[in-house]
Amino acid sequence: MARLIALIIKEFQVLLKDPRSRFVIIGPPLIQLIVFGYAATYDVTDLPIAIYNECPGVISRDLVAHFTGSPNFRQVATISHEGEIGPLIEAKTALLVLHVGPQFERALAQGTPAPLQVILDGRDSNTALIALGYARTILANVNAQWARQRGLPGPPARLEVRSWFNPNLQSRWFIVPGIVGLLTLVVTMLVTALSVAREREQGTFDQLLVTPYQPWEILLGKAVPGFIIGTLEATLIILATVYWFQVPLQGNLATLYLGVMLFLMSAIGVGLMISSLSITQQQGLLGAFLFLVPAIILSGFSTPIANMPPLIQKLTLIDPLRYFMVILRSVFLQDAPFALLVNQMWPLAIIGLVSLTLAAWLFRQRMY
Repeated sequence: MARLIALIIKEFQVLLKDPRSRFVIIGPPLIQLIVFGYAATYDVTDLPIAIYNECPGVISRDLVAHFTGSPNFRQVATISHEGEIGPLIEAKTALLVLHVGPQFERALAQGTPAPLQVILDGRDSNTALIALGYARTILANVNAQWARQRGLPGPPARLEVRSWFNPNLQSRWFIVPGIVGLLTLVVTMLVTALSVAREREQGTFDQLLVTPYQPWEILLGKAVPGFIIGTLEATLIILATVYWFQVPLQGNLATLYLGVMLFLMSAIGVGLMISSLSITQQQGLLGAFLFLVPAIILSGFSTPIANMPPLIQKLTLIDPLRYFMVILRSVFLQDAPFALLVNQMWPLAIIGLVSLTLAAWLFRQRMY
């Protein structure tokens, strides 16, 4: 045990002494946390809107005020004739044009339907659909207010919306917990993928072979620092998620950290496999990124796995980040107990055991 601790201390000294290793541990997590935490969002706000109001009455002005006063829209132009609509949409100056016809208030006064026209830039279909949803919500509120002020019966069927787990529908609550898994994987993979390759590149690997260490001791001595650094990294990002980004942690910390430990086993196993096959640190970095990019894409971090082709969905079953994403979001937002997450825990344990076993075998083969 004493010599194993000495090897672990030596690994930490090498990691903290090497400027490149220090940057790998500190730089990418901070940069990606800021980028993803603030830039990666599904919320669409401040959409440019142009108003074409041909009805000068009070009701039409009130309707327009609901649109221009919404935090989701920003008025960029007031249109006076129909010929101005096309250039605004084509130049992407306005995403949406609200057209109130000249007979709008007369139709309301007569109790007949008063149509409105919404013209959208459909080149970005996702943003256009979101803007259309905002417009429909505003119009539904105006209709309800109109009926209530005049004592008219409301619509026979009314939709009452209640969002569970994320009542304000903030995309940050969905994205930021996933960053815990993403950054933990990046740091752990890079630290472990460079460990054995660094020894070979610096010429100190042969010195390890003449020491009394067994192969499993050397492998364990290189795995423990990655496990500790990964745990500290995950803890730092969890604290930032809760206290900086204000994402509520509804679930149990013990369940969350059990998932973290099982996930780190898998990440360390894959990282040591890559490191055992690499001769230089450059090869280790390339191997790590070769694994990281598909792992992140297939994890469900940004796109639902259910939307992927069936063959790709089966491929995600060997991706440890897939299971950890479910654990993170379930614990953070749903207060999911351990019993509901067992189906995500045991695949992580199996991937960890298999990858560590393969890493040990590769390491032993490359030693001789």
